[in-house]
Amino acid sequence: MEELESVTTTSRTQSGQPESQPRAQLPHYWGTTPEQEYYNLQGIKSSKSFYTSPRGLKLFTRQWLPLRRPRGIIFMVHGYGNDISWTFQATPIFLAQNGFACIALDLEGHGGSDGLRAFVPDVGLVVNDCLSFFNLVKQQDPQFQGLPCFLYGESMGGAICLLIHFAAPEAFHGAILVAPMCKISDKVKPGWPIPEILTFVAGYLPRLAIVPTADLMGKSVKVEEKKIVADMNPSRYRGKPRLGTVVELLRVTQHVSERLGDVSLPFIVLHGSADVVTDPEVSRALYAAAKSEDKTLKIYEGMMHSLLFGETDENVEVVRGDILGWLNHRCGGGGRGGERDE
Repeated sequence: MEELESVTTTSRTQSGQPESQPRAQLPHYWGTTPEQEYYNLQGIKSSKSFYTSPRGLKLFTRQWLPLRRPRGIIFMVHGYGNDISWTFQATPIFLAQNGFACIALDLEGHGGSDGLRAFVPDVGLVVNDCLSFFNLVKQQDPQFQGLPCFLYGESMGGAICLLIHFAAPEAFHGAILVAPMCKISDKVKPGWPIPEILTFVAGYLPRLAIVPTADLMGKSVKVEEKKIVADMNPSRYRGKPRLGTVVELLRVTQHVSERLGDVSLPFIVLHGSADVVTDPEVSRALYAAAKSEDKTLKIYEGMMHSLLFGETDENVEVVRGDILGWLNHRCGGGGRGGERDE
């Protein structure tokens, strides 16, 4: 950590000026400003709580809300090894500033939720956790009654969003899929015969964290300074992937890739052409195969896996603008479908 002490990051004060702080001392990804004070400065409301799922797991949840009645609700799902309390927050804060209520939970084995760290032996159970929580929020909060509801997923969360859609095809008005893990890129997936060996061993030792893999942080985040900020996340899983998790993700991505033609809800899928963690070709295949009449594909030349944090600020603003534009068309005017931009 000695090298980090001389490196600074910035957060925005109320006047919009950057607040420089030593990275090694950051309690939040944005700097040292206390949480509620920071949310107030951003012009939003936020709260956090715990939800007990039907299978008895205690799951950590957050809400980011606009100050006025929301225009829509976005139910958000994070990716593998990530959580909702560090850099992931930047996107729901932005969306709440633009009138959307954002709801998210830490998945089993991630962040502040129950479970062995980064151990996801059954994604089907995770899908049930998410769907039961999202349905509860929609039903119990009066301010959300009658509002359009959207799914949002990053990486593994994108695949989970599609599985939620398959489980409840009419429950959501659309989905935002950011670098969805519909297939793990061959550039980070172990080659033959390692997957076959791992599958065999996982039957006996599913929790074992020994799977060889590339440096996902280095392959996801383009801006060096942002790598340091992302790596400071106190909840980030730093171990090797667990056998049971890897085998399950391989199964899930295979299953999702075989069901792309069953996708029927409106969606926008966004992917960097330089993504070597999840395969942008499968996002192209999703756009081509989905039976949705309202579908949009955005491929960003030269961008990597972490589109909404790890890129330059200018690139992040481009991606944010595309997401907000897509939402605006569906929450305040006629939606546009069949868009493809590469």
